[in-house]
Amino acid sequence: MASRNTGRSGRGEFTGRHMLAVFVAGFGIVIAVNLFMAYRAVGGFHGVVVENSYVASQNFNTWLERAEKSRALGWDVRPERRRADGRVVLDTAGLPAGATITAELRRPLGAHEFTSLTFAPDSEGRWLSNEAVAEGRWTMRIAIAAAGQEWAGESELP
Repeated sequence: MASRNTGRSGRGEFTGRHMLAVFVAGFGIVIAVNLFMAYRAVGGFHGVVVENSYVASQNFNTWLERAEKSRALGWDVRPERRRADGRVVLDTAGLPAGATITAELRRPLGAHEFTSLTFAPDSEGRWLSNEAVAEGRWTMRIAIAAAGQEWAGESELP
């Protein structure tokens, strides 16, 4: 007669409690990662892009017209990497004599930081900022005024 093994074998059984622990641990990891990612996303957002989206929508066509006028001027501005002293170099083309260049910089993510720059001519077609800029990513809004005309553009500062 064969004997029945009514006791536990060397290997444990996978019970409902084990399955519950697997589900709780799995969903706990997913929830923890989602909460962490939400925390990081909210921490990197600086607030409103526009104060009133309805008013901004009413100005949208005006902004498009300004952008088209800027393109029609034929002025070209390309920011270069900051020099060792932290100042920014702009390569320009087509600017008339007597132009003035300013820029507003902001961090696109992370630290809520703004700074302003003014530029002086360095050589033919090259302009150098009077102020130094801290390392890291910046978004530049460049404004040029010359001969009664205005140009505006936005660029990433590499």
